[in-house]
Parts: sequence; C-alpha cells; structure tokens
Amino acid sequence: MIRRPDHTSDRGMSIALTHVLTIGITTILIAMLLMAGSTMLESETERSTETALETVGDRLAGDIDNVDRMVAGGENASNVSLISDQPRTVASTGYTIAALPGDQCQEAPLLDGSNPCLELDATSTDVTVYVPVKITDGVVLEGTVQSGKIEIVYDGSGSRIELTEADR
Repeated sequence: MIRRPDHTSDRGMSIALTHVLTIGITTILIAMLLMAGSTMLESETERSTETALETVGDRLAGDIDNVDRMVAGGENASNVSLISDQPRTVASTGYTIAALPGDQCQEAPLLDGSNPCLELDATSTDVTVYVPVKITDGVVLEGTVQSGKIEIVYDGSGSRIELTEADR
C-alpha cells in the first residue's frame, strides 16, 4: 500500500505567505517613498527661502546705495531717510537683517571682506544669506532690524548710515 503524504496541515499556506510578504514589501516601499518626498520638500523649502532672502537683500542693498549716492551727491547733505518696504515673511518664515562691517563679511561665501554686507537670517529654518553692499569709503553701515518696513537713515552728523525699523 502506497501512502499519500498528509497535506492537510500545509494547505493554503503559500497563498497566505505570499499576501503577507506582498503587504510587507509594499508598506516598506511606501514608507521609503514618503521619507524621500519629505526630504525633497524640506530641501526645496530651504532653497526657496535662500532665493527669497537673496532677493530681499539685493533690493535693500540697492536702497542703501541710493541713500549713499544722495549723501555723496549733495554738498550739504543733512538728513536723508528712505523707507524700504520689504515682505514680513519669505517662504512662511520671518527673518532678521543685520548690517555687518567688511571684516565680518569675509567668512561669507563669495565675499572678500572689502565691503560691508547684509546678513539675512531666517528665523524658523537654518538659512543665512550674505549680500554685499557698496557704499562710499569711510561711511559706516550699521543696525539690526526685523523684516517689514525698514528705514535707512543718514543723520548728517557723521558718516554713518543706519538701518532702523520704520513705524509699522
């Protein structure tokens, strides 16, 4: 008598095992896809913040240059004041602007320390941008302000241009 193997205990096992493995592999792939998408979104947010801060810095540097040229062009330049209206947020984050002397700008990328610069620092992300400012030799640029309306002031008593927060 030939004996038949007992398949009753293994019956249907390969189908269940295939389903479990398929669900497990699919879950792992979806989790990896979500993590990669999250990393890409964070990278794009930092890049858009950096670009927006560079744009704000360039506009503000242009306004500072305008004040400097008004002072240099007038023989009896007394008080010159210009309000530069900048956005309060860029890429959903606030930022601060600090005027730095040239010797503090030499560590910034692409700056050699010969000119003062603006340091724009985003508050909720780790993004800092440096923008050079061309002003007349001997004129000192100083001040730290929050985003928004910024007043650029030359008071006429010395060779100093100051950044202050304008009345909001």
